[in-house]
Amino acid sequence: MSVLQRHLRLPCARIQHISALKMRWSSSSRSTQSGPPRTADDSTSALTYKQKHLSRPPPLPATDLPRARSAEEAVTNILYNTPPPSSQPFKKHILNCLVQNEPGVLSRISGTLAGRGFNIDSLVVCRTEIRDLSRMTIVLTGQDGVVEQARRQLEDLVPVWAVLNYTNTRLIERELLLAKVSILGPEYLADQLVGGPSHEPSRNAEGFMHDRESEVAAEKLRSEMVLAETFQHSGQQQPQPASAEARTLTPSEALRIKHQHLSHIRNLADQFDAKVVDISENSVIVEMSGKTSRVEAFLSLLKPFGLIESARTGVMVMPRTPLPRSLEDEDPTSISDAVDASLLPPG
Repeated sequence: MSVLQRHLRLPCARIQHISALKMRWSSSSRSTQSGPPRTADDSTSALTYKQKHLSRPPPLPATDLPRARSAEEAVTNILYNTPPPSSQPFKKHILNCLVQNEPGVLSRISGTLAGRGFNIDSLVVCRTEIRDLSRMTIVLTGQDGVVEQARRQLEDLVPVWAVLNYTNTRLIERELLLAKVSILGPEYLADQLVGGPSHEPSRNAEGFMHDRESEVAAEKLRSEMVLAETFQHSGQQQPQPASAEARTLTPSEALRIKHQHLSHIRNLADQFDAKVVDISENSVIVEMSGKTSRVEAFLSLLKPFGLIESARTGVMVMPRTPLPRSLEDEDPTSISDAVDASLLPPG
Protein backbone atom coordinates (compact mmCIF):
# COMPACT_ATOMS: atom_id res chain seq x y z
CA MET A 1 0.00 0.00 0.00
CA SER A 2 1.35 3.37 -0.97
CA VAL A 3 1.74 6.40 1.26
CA LEU A 4 -1.08 8.22 -0.54
CA GLN A 5 -3.53 5.41 0.10
CA ARG A 6 -2.61 5.38 3.80
CA HIS A 7 -3.33 9.12 4.14
CA LEU A 8 -6.66 8.72 2.40
CA ARG A 9 -7.71 5.75 4.55
CA LEU A 10 -6.94 7.40 7.93
CA PRO A 11 -9.68 10.10 7.85
CA CYS A 12 -12.29 7.53 6.84
CA ALA A 13 -11.48 5.41 9.90
CA ARG A 14 -11.75 8.45 12.18
CA ILE A 15 -15.12 9.38 10.73
CA GLN A 16 -16.43 5.85 11.26
CA HIS A 17 -15.17 5.85 14.89
CA ILE A 18 -16.82 9.22 15.63
CA SER A 19 -20.13 8.12 14.12
CA ALA A 20 -20.10 4.94 16.22
CA LEU A 21 -19.54 7.01 19.39
CA LYS A 22 -22.44 9.32 18.50
CA MET A 23 -24.80 6.37 17.97
CA ARG A 24 -23.75 4.85 21.29
CA TRP A 25 -24.25 8.17 23.15
CA SER A 26 -27.68 8.75 21.61
CA SER A 27 -28.84 5.25 22.51
CA SER A 28 -27.61 5.60 26.09
CA SER A 29 -29.23 9.04 26.53
CA ARG A 30 -32.47 7.70 25.06
CA SER A 31 -32.46 4.80 27.50
CA THR A 32 -31.82 7.09 30.47
CA GLN A 33 -34.57 9.50 29.47
CA SER A 34 -37.15 6.76 29.10
CA GLY A 35 -36.40 5.24 32.51
CA PRO A 36 -37.57 6.45 35.97
CA PRO A 37 -35.99 9.58 37.53
CA ARG A 38 -32.89 9.24 39.59
CA THR A 39 -33.36 9.15 43.35
CA ALA A 40 -31.65 11.53 45.74
CA ASP A 41 -29.89 8.90 47.80
CA ASP A 42 -27.67 11.20 49.86
CA SER A 43 -27.77 14.58 51.54
CA THR A 44 -25.45 16.24 49.02
CA SER A 45 -28.30 16.34 46.51
CA ALA A 46 -29.86 19.19 48.48
CA LEU A 47 -26.53 21.04 48.43
CA THR A 48 -26.28 20.70 44.63
CA TYR A 49 -29.85 21.92 44.20
CA LYS A 50 -29.27 25.03 46.28
CA GLN A 51 -26.09 25.90 44.38
CA LYS A 52 -27.90 25.73 41.02
CA HIS A 53 -31.36 27.15 41.73
CA LEU A 54 -31.30 29.38 44.80
CA SER A 55 -30.24 32.95 44.17
CA ARG A 56 -28.48 35.22 46.58
CA PRO A 57 -30.87 36.11 49.44
CA PRO A 58 -31.86 39.73 50.04
CA PRO A 59 -30.18 41.65 52.85
CA LEU A 60 -31.38 41.18 56.39
CA PRO A 61 -34.18 43.49 57.56
CA ALA A 62 -32.82 46.65 59.11
CA THR A 63 -33.42 46.92 62.82
CA ASP A 64 -34.81 50.08 64.32
CA LEU A 65 -32.55 52.67 65.89
CA PRO A 66 -31.79 52.20 69.60
CA ARG A 67 -33.41 54.58 72.00
CA ALA A 68 -31.52 57.35 73.72
CA ARG A 69 -29.43 55.94 76.55
CA SER A 70 -28.73 57.43 79.95
CA ALA A 71 -25.30 57.91 81.50
CA GLU A 72 -25.63 54.73 83.56
CA GLU A 73 -26.49 52.70 80.48
CA ALA A 74 -23.62 54.25 78.53
CA VAL A 75 -21.11 53.39 81.27
CA THR A 76 -22.46 49.85 81.48
CA ASN A 77 -22.08 49.47 77.73
CA ILE A 78 -18.49 50.73 77.85
CA LEU A 79 -17.56 48.43 80.72
CA TYR A 80 -19.22 45.23 79.53
CA ASN A 81 -19.49 45.93 75.78
CA THR A 82 -23.15 44.98 75.68
CA PRO A 83 -25.24 46.65 72.95
CA PRO A 84 -28.72 47.86 73.87
CA PRO A 85 -31.47 45.34 73.26
CA SER A 86 -33.65 45.70 70.21
CA SER A 87 -37.14 47.04 70.72
CA GLN A 88 -38.68 44.79 68.04
CA PRO A 89 -41.64 42.79 69.40
CA PHE A 90 -41.50 39.06 69.94
CA LYS A 91 -44.09 37.19 67.89
CA LYS A 92 -44.85 33.69 66.72
CA HIS A 93 -43.04 32.46 63.61
CA ILE A 94 -43.81 29.36 61.54
CA LEU A 95 -40.95 27.78 59.57
CA ASN A 96 -41.52 25.07 56.98
CA CYS A 97 -38.38 23.01 56.31
CA LEU A 98 -38.00 20.61 53.38
CA VAL A 99 -35.24 18.21 54.41
CA GLN A 100 -33.61 15.04 53.19
CA ASN A 101 -35.14 11.91 54.70
CA GLU A 102 -32.07 10.56 56.50
CA PRO A 103 -31.06 9.81 60.11
CA GLY A 104 -29.85 12.72 62.23
CA VAL A 105 -31.44 15.62 60.35
CA LEU A 106 -33.85 16.38 63.22
CA SER A 107 -31.07 16.57 65.79
CA ARG A 108 -29.03 18.90 63.56
CA ILE A 109 -31.91 21.33 63.06
CA SER A 110 -32.96 21.33 66.72
CA GLY A 111 -29.33 21.74 67.78
CA THR A 112 -28.92 24.74 65.48
CA LEU A 113 -32.00 26.43 66.94
CA ALA A 114 -30.95 25.60 70.49
CA GLY A 115 -27.51 27.09 69.84
CA ARG A 116 -29.15 30.37 68.88
CA GLY A 117 -31.28 30.38 72.06
CA PHE A 118 -34.66 29.46 70.56
CA ASN A 119 -37.22 27.39 72.43
CA ILE A 120 -39.24 25.32 69.98
CA ASP A 121 -42.95 25.70 70.78
CA SER A 122 -44.09 23.03 68.33
CA LEU A 123 -42.34 20.60 65.98
CA VAL A 124 -44.03 18.23 63.51
CA VAL A 125 -42.04 15.98 61.15
CA CYS A 126 -43.42 13.51 58.63
CA ARG A 127 -42.61 12.02 55.24
CA THR A 128 -44.14 13.53 52.12
CA GLU A 129 -45.38 12.00 48.90
CA ILE A 130 -41.73 12.00 47.69
CA ARG A 131 -39.72 9.11 49.05
CA ASP A 132 -36.52 11.06 49.83
CA LEU A 133 -38.22 14.24 51.13
CA SER A 134 -39.64 15.09 54.56
CA ARG A 135 -41.58 18.16 55.72
CA MET A 136 -40.80 19.76 59.07
CA THR A 137 -43.07 22.43 60.59
CA ILE A 138 -41.44 24.46 63.39
CA VAL A 139 -43.22 27.05 65.54
CA LEU A 140 -41.04 29.38 67.63
CA THR A 141 -41.18 32.84 69.18
CA GLY A 142 -38.65 35.57 68.43
CA GLN A 143 -37.85 38.82 66.66
CA ASP A 144 -37.99 39.15 62.88
CA GLY A 145 -34.29 39.79 62.30
CA VAL A 146 -33.10 37.04 64.63
CA VAL A 147 -35.51 34.48 63.18
CA GLU A 148 -34.42 35.39 59.64
CA GLN A 149 -30.78 34.78 60.61
CA ALA A 150 -31.74 31.40 62.06
CA ARG A 151 -33.70 30.54 58.90
CA ARG A 152 -30.69 31.24 56.69
CA GLN A 153 -28.45 29.22 58.99
CA LEU A 154 -30.85 26.28 58.75
CA GLU A 155 -30.90 26.58 54.97
CA ASP A 156 -27.09 26.33 54.89
CA LEU A 157 -27.20 22.85 56.43
CA VAL A 158 -26.31 20.09 53.98
CA PRO A 159 -29.45 17.87 54.28
CA VAL A 160 -31.84 20.85 54.09
CA TRP A 161 -33.35 21.66 50.70
CA ALA A 162 -35.21 24.86 51.58
CA VAL A 163 -36.65 26.73 54.59
CA LEU A 164 -39.79 28.84 54.12
CA ASN A 165 -41.11 31.44 56.55
CA TYR A 166 -44.92 31.20 56.71
CA THR A 167 -45.37 33.91 59.36
CA ASN A 168 -47.16 36.47 57.15
CA THR A 169 -48.79 33.93 54.81
CA ARG A 170 -52.45 32.93 54.71
CA LEU A 171 -52.43 29.37 56.05
CA ILE A 172 -54.61 26.43 56.89
CA GLU A 173 -53.54 25.61 60.46
CA ARG A 174 -54.60 22.44 62.25
CA GLU A 175 -53.69 20.67 65.48
CA LEU A 176 -54.93 17.34 66.82
CA LEU A 177 -55.92 16.88 70.49
CA LEU A 178 -56.69 13.76 72.51
CA ALA A 179 -58.07 14.45 75.99
CA LYS A 180 -59.07 11.95 78.69
CA VAL A 181 -61.85 13.42 80.86
CA SER A 182 -63.37 12.08 84.07
CA ILE A 183 -67.12 11.48 84.10
CA LEU A 184 -67.26 11.23 87.91
CA GLY A 185 -66.59 14.92 88.52
CA PRO A 186 -63.69 17.06 89.80
CA GLU A 187 -64.14 15.80 93.38
CA TYR A 188 -62.94 12.34 92.34
CA LEU A 189 -60.10 13.49 90.07
CA ALA A 190 -57.39 13.29 92.75
CA ASP A 191 -58.14 9.63 93.47
CA GLN A 192 -58.21 8.81 89.76
CA LEU A 193 -54.79 10.39 89.26
CA VAL A 194 -53.27 8.53 92.21
CA GLY A 195 -53.88 4.96 91.17
CA GLY A 196 -57.31 4.22 89.79
CA PRO A 197 -60.99 5.10 89.83
CA SER A 198 -62.76 5.52 93.13
CA HIS A 199 -66.24 6.59 94.22
CA GLU A 200 -65.00 8.28 97.39
CA PRO A 201 -64.68 12.07 97.04
CA SER A 202 -61.45 13.78 98.01
CA ARG A 203 -61.15 15.03 101.58
CA ASN A 204 -60.14 18.55 100.50
CA ALA A 205 -62.80 18.84 97.79
CA GLU A 206 -64.57 21.49 99.86
CA GLY A 207 -63.10 24.68 98.44
CA PHE A 208 -60.06 22.90 96.81
CA MET A 209 -57.73 24.33 99.47
CA HIS A 210 -54.40 22.66 98.66
CA ASP A 211 -52.21 25.37 100.10
CA ARG A 212 -51.01 24.80 103.65
CA GLU A 213 -51.61 28.37 104.75
CA SER A 214 -55.15 28.36 103.39
CA GLU A 215 -55.87 25.11 105.24
CA VAL A 216 -54.54 26.55 108.52
CA ALA A 217 -56.63 29.71 108.11
CA ALA A 218 -59.76 27.70 107.28
CA GLU A 219 -59.21 25.42 110.28
CA LYS A 220 -58.78 28.42 112.57
CA LEU A 221 -61.97 30.01 111.26
CA ARG A 222 -63.84 26.72 111.65
CA SER A 223 -62.71 26.33 115.29
CA GLU A 224 -63.80 29.89 116.09
CA MET A 225 -67.22 29.18 114.59
CA VAL A 226 -67.50 26.03 116.69
CA LEU A 227 -66.57 27.97 119.86
CA ALA A 228 -69.14 30.65 119.08
CA GLU A 229 -71.87 28.07 118.52
CA THR A 230 -70.87 26.28 121.73
CA PHE A 231 -71.03 29.52 123.72
CA GLN A 232 -74.42 30.39 122.22
CA HIS A 233 -75.95 26.96 122.74
CA SER A 234 -74.33 26.03 126.00
CA GLY A 235 -75.51 22.77 127.47
CA GLN A 236 -76.57 21.40 124.11
CA GLN A 237 -74.76 18.77 122.08
CA GLN A 238 -71.89 20.22 120.07
CA PRO A 239 -72.57 19.97 116.30
CA GLN A 240 -70.30 18.03 114.01
CA PRO A 241 -67.64 20.09 112.23
CA ALA A 242 -68.04 20.85 108.55
CA SER A 243 -65.11 18.58 107.62
CA ALA A 244 -66.89 15.38 108.53
CA GLU A 245 -66.14 12.14 106.75
CA ALA A 246 -67.52 12.30 103.21
CA ARG A 247 -69.82 9.48 102.38
CA THR A 248 -69.41 7.06 99.47
CA LEU A 249 -71.76 7.21 96.51
CA THR A 250 -74.19 4.41 95.99
CA PRO A 251 -74.06 2.56 92.63
CA SER A 252 -77.25 4.21 91.41
CA GLU A 253 -76.01 7.70 92.32
CA ALA A 254 -72.68 7.07 90.62
CA LEU A 255 -74.46 5.82 87.49
CA ARG A 256 -76.68 8.91 87.44
CA ILE A 257 -73.70 11.27 87.77
CA LYS A 258 -71.81 9.44 85.03
CA HIS A 259 -74.73 9.70 82.63
CA GLN A 260 -75.17 13.44 83.28
CA HIS A 261 -71.47 14.27 82.88
CA LEU A 262 -71.19 12.14 79.74
CA SER A 263 -74.12 13.91 78.10
CA HIS A 264 -72.65 17.33 78.97
CA ILE A 265 -69.23 16.36 77.55
CA ARG A 266 -70.86 15.14 74.33
CA ASN A 267 -72.80 18.38 73.94
CA LEU A 268 -69.61 20.36 74.45
CA ALA A 269 -67.75 18.19 71.93
CA ASP A 270 -70.47 18.76 69.32
CA GLN A 271 -70.01 22.53 69.60
CA PHE A 272 -66.28 22.15 68.74
CA ASP A 273 -66.75 19.48 66.02
CA ALA A 274 -65.06 16.93 68.29
CA LYS A 275 -66.05 13.33 68.92
CA VAL A 276 -65.82 10.78 71.71
CA VAL A 277 -63.51 7.97 70.58
CA ASP A 278 -63.38 5.87 73.77
CA ILE A 279 -65.71 5.32 76.74
CA SER A 280 -64.64 3.48 79.89
CA GLU A 281 -66.24 3.01 83.29
CA ASN A 282 -65.05 6.30 84.79
CA SER A 283 -63.55 8.36 81.92
CA VAL A 284 -63.87 9.16 78.21
CA ILE A 285 -61.36 10.15 75.49
CA VAL A 286 -62.31 13.04 73.22
CA GLU A 287 -60.66 13.75 69.85
CA MET A 288 -60.62 17.29 68.43
CA SER A 289 -58.90 18.97 65.45
CA GLY A 290 -58.68 22.71 64.89
CA LYS A 291 -56.60 25.84 65.31
CA THR A 292 -54.34 26.28 68.32
CA SER A 293 -56.60 28.91 69.89
CA ARG A 294 -59.65 26.67 69.41
CA VAL A 295 -57.86 23.69 70.96
CA GLU A 296 -56.85 25.74 74.01
CA ALA A 297 -60.42 27.02 74.43
CA PHE A 298 -61.76 23.45 74.28
CA LEU A 299 -59.23 22.34 76.91
CA SER A 300 -60.20 25.18 79.25
CA LEU A 301 -63.86 24.14 79.01
CA LEU A 302 -63.00 20.49 79.72
CA LYS A 303 -61.00 21.24 82.89
CA PRO A 304 -64.06 21.72 85.18
CA PHE A 305 -65.15 18.13 84.41
CA GLY A 306 -61.75 16.79 85.51
CA LEU A 307 -58.98 16.55 82.91
CA ILE A 308 -56.95 13.39 83.55
CA GLU A 309 -54.57 13.44 80.59
CA SER A 310 -54.10 15.28 77.28
CA ALA A 311 -51.89 14.88 74.21
CA ARG A 312 -51.38 17.35 71.33
CA THR A 313 -49.63 16.82 68.02
CA GLY A 314 -48.47 20.36 67.33
CA VAL A 315 -49.25 22.70 64.47
CA MET A 316 -49.43 21.48 60.87
CA VAL A 317 -49.78 24.19 58.22
CA MET A 318 -50.26 24.49 54.48
CA PRO A 319 -50.50 27.78 52.54
CA ARG A 320 -53.78 28.68 50.91
CA THR A 321 -54.01 28.69 47.13
CA PRO A 322 -54.90 32.18 45.83
CA LEU A 323 -58.00 32.41 43.68
CA PRO A 324 -57.86 34.40 40.42
CA ARG A 325 -60.04 37.52 40.47
CA SER A 326 -61.91 38.72 37.40
CA LEU A 327 -62.87 42.26 36.49
CA GLU A 328 -66.43 41.66 37.64
CA ASP A 329 -65.25 40.98 41.21
CA GLU A 330 -63.39 44.27 41.49
CA ASP A 331 -64.86 47.16 43.41
CA PRO A 332 -66.45 49.66 40.99
CA THR A 333 -65.45 52.55 43.23
CA SER A 334 -61.79 51.75 42.66
CA ILE A 335 -62.11 52.28 38.90
CA SER A 336 -61.71 55.99 38.27
CA ASP A 337 -62.43 56.68 34.59
CA ALA A 338 -62.59 60.21 33.28
CA VAL A 339 -66.10 61.31 32.22
CA ASP A 340 -66.51 63.06 28.89
CA ALA A 341 -68.27 66.40 29.45
CA SER A 342 -69.88 66.29 26.01
CA LEU A 343 -71.90 63.23 27.00
CA LEU A 344 -73.51 64.90 30.00
CA PRO A 345 -77.03 66.40 29.71
CA PRO A 346 -77.32 70.17 29.42
CA GLY A 347 -77.51 72.19 32.61
